[in-house]
Amino acid sequence: MFPHGAYIVSPVTAVLDFEQSTREVKVQQTDKETGEFIWSMDVLDADPEAPKKSKTVSIKFLAKVQPVPPANDSASPFTPVEFDGLTALAYIDDNGNRPRIAWSYRADSMHAPGKAAAKSATSSEGRAA
Repeated sequence: MFPHGAYIVSPVTAVLDFEQSTREVKVQQTDKETGEFIWSMDVLDADPEAPKKSKTVSIKFLAKVQPVPPANDSASPFTPVEFDGLTALAYIDDNGNRPRIAWSYRADSMHAPGKAAAKSATSSEGRAA
């Protein structure tokens, strides 16, 4: 998916359930099948030929607790990251002037490039996304 690498550009945040949330009380979205919380993080696709609209993508995780991204051991201000169990789901985005094909990404876990994935809070116990 990211042959030139991916770099974290946002913290991991809870995905809010806008139907259940109120102005005073925020409710985190849960997966309908597993009941696990949904978390999101933005990453930069380092592919120099990636279209501008595809440069930054959101990756979602299902986990009981907030996933912890790998530490930044590079000289770059951006943390390199790799994903395990990354899946892409195409859907029709009709929010603009004309409908277009868009993608939703989900991963089972994340880790630093070249390091083995440790079973952690970002893992969904071997369940495929």
